[in-house]
Amino acid sequence: MFDIYRYTPEKQAEWDAFIAQSKNGTFLMFRGYMDYHSDRFTDCSLMFYLKGKLYAVLPANICENTLFSHQGLTYGGLVMDEKCTAANVLQLFEEMNVWLKGVGVQKVVYKPVPHIYSSMPAEEDLYALFRCGASIVARGVSTTIDLPAHRKWRQNRRTALNKSVEDGIIVSVSDDLESFWNILDANLMQTHGLHPVHTLDEMRRLKAAFPDNIVLWVAKDAKGDIVAGILMYLTPHVIHSQYISATPEGKTSGAIDAIMYEILKSDSLYFDFGISTEQGGHYLNEKLIFQKEGFGGRAICYDTYEYTLS
Repeated sequence: MFDIYRYTPEKQAEWDAFIAQSKNGTFLMFRGYMDYHSDRFTDCSLMFYLKGKLYAVLPANICENTLFSHQGLTYGGLVMDEKCTAANVLQLFEEMNVWLKGVGVQKVVYKPVPHIYSSMPAEEDLYALFRCGASIVARGVSTTIDLPAHRKWRQNRRTALNKSVEDGIIVSVSDDLESFWNILDANLMQTHGLHPVHTLDEMRRLKAAFPDNIVLWVAKDAKGDIVAGILMYLTPHVIHSQYISATPEGKTSGAIDAIMYEILKSDSLYFDFGISTEQGGHYLNEKLIFQKEGFGGRAICYDTYEYTLS
């Protein structure tokens, strides 16, 4: 029923055009974003054609005998357009599994797109995963604000916002990635002993390639120094905070709260903070998620499924 092909660079224009009109794809699936770290992964993205027309795509990489969707992305899974049906996607998975076995794949690790990123219901793949015998092997808890609901902030967040006004914190959009990266890197090293997933040069290239999707908001103190920032990924329905960080001064001055106050004026549907879990979801950073929930956010799950090919 389906013709299945492995993605090659010659297919980039067709791939990107499909992502742009899909019901659950975002700019993270454009090849210009996916391929910035192509040296770290062996790409095995798949393209599925039905009667000669592209029907769905799967951003993926392969490592030994396992197909991942995709280790370099926060979420992945099958990208579909509004014409996809449950029966066809079930058939697609059956035929994909045969194709994968033919190239030596024994296991599939699959991260579906969280529902808030879809323009319409798009969980045909979840049913297909059930039919494949897939199990949830990791579950990250993210905190998401339903923006049209205008839920109230906790008192501690409102107090911090008032403190930012008293301290003369000014919020604006900025292109000064370097100053923010210095704050971010210092915080991550102190807290976790890690650098950001993206290097500064990588983020500069990505921001230049996707200026409408990657936006940095910063807070400056009365001297004009950047004391906090939120790097946001903008998709049609969701504002996602890719990185949030502040200096010690910024933390005591409520600088993050000041930025959030401006961002949440957006007419998007959701603001998604990202996960507050570690170790595949077995550890919940309660202090971190408490801070996020203070802005009115509540939980959605970022799941990872796994199944073997019999």
